[in-house]
Amino acid sequence: MGNRLIAAIETGGTKLLARICDPTGKEVVAEGRWTTGSSDEALRDLSEFLESNSDGGRLAAIGMAAFGPLMIDPESPDYGLVLATTKPGWSGANLRADLEARLGVPVVVDSDVNAAAVAEQATGAGEGLPSVAYVTVGTGIGAGLAINGRSMMGVIHPEAGHLPLIRRPDDDQPSVCRFHPDCAEGLTSGTALRKRLGEGRKLSDDPAVIGLAVDYLGQLGANLVLAWSPHRIVWGGGAISEASVVPSIEAALRSALNGYGVGPAVESRGYCAPAALKDAGLEGALIMARRRALTA
Repeated sequence: MGNRLIAAIETGGTKLLARICDPTGKEVVAEGRWTTGSSDEALRDLSEFLESNSDGGRLAAIGMAAFGPLMIDPESPDYGLVLATTKPGWSGANLRADLEARLGVPVVVDSDVNAAAVAEQATGAGEGLPSVAYVTVGTGIGAGLAINGRSMMGVIHPEAGHLPLIRRPDDDQPSVCRFHPDCAEGLTSGTALRKRLGEGRKLSDDPAVIGLAVDYLGQLGANLVLAWSPHRIVWGGGAISEASVVPSIEAALRSALNGYGVGPAVESRGYCAPAALKDAGLEGALIMARRRALTA
């Protein structure tokens, strides 16, 4: 890899982040941030940023942590393709392939939450643990899983944010998910919480909405424990960060499990922890880029 650079991109529901670093990923050369528009706008902005800050084409690899659903199988001819999504201008887009073709640099992609799980396991709230789940509660809800430094992949990435929940009998707000009436994203994503709270109010302003969100997120966490059995679940995302609800999610998770499947180690340390990294998805994308650059 020599003295070539690596780059990381994170595509989120509301913002795009990019970072160019030295080969170790520790020395930052340039950073960029944009509002998420269409995929064509993202391609334009990111291409211009990467070309103007990579010192004459010295990029060895690019890692991309992306919202989904998308194809993450590197062997698929549709690697990087965004499937049906609620984000305007992205269904059917393939930013990974477009960037690779335009820049002539290998681009690897994983889901934003898978990348975040890998980063939190490497240097964050899950450091030293063999398996770490990461859940983000933002514009939508996503969950990823890292096992011994590698993310879990299937035909597409995990879409645990669309797992169905048991809706409270007194909760008659329609789901904000156009696909599912009672999934976690539809009931308690940042988009759903804004509708529940009203304009200009934060989650911490309304104890009733906090209680409902904690109940639903605790159910989601219990589902992840039963399906994935992670050593830790790391919770991130702007929708819940200011309310400091992770301890309450832990209590709701245990209530939902009702004593089932809780081992002695978890009794002492708990399942849940707040995210330790500011931009976990971007940090995970850097790890991906560094690994790819070493094989170039």
